[in-house]
Amino acid sequence: MSFSHYKPILLCRGRHRKRRPKTFTSEEAAKKWADENGIKKYVIENMKGPFSKEKKLRIVEKK
Repeated sequence: MSFSHYKPILLCRGRHRKRRPKTFTSEEAAKKWADENGIKKYVIENMKGPFSKEKKLRIVEKK
């Protein structure tokens, strides 16, 4: 076997991808998740756009 076979597994390798926001398809599910996680001040925002028929909602926390 070659020398590269004996290298230790490095956790820093791979895709360094930004974590995506939690999304919901209904406002009820978004409100329930916010209550469970203790988020008091938030705005529910549609990621698809204001005039879209489909919903992809995310919670934006107010400061």
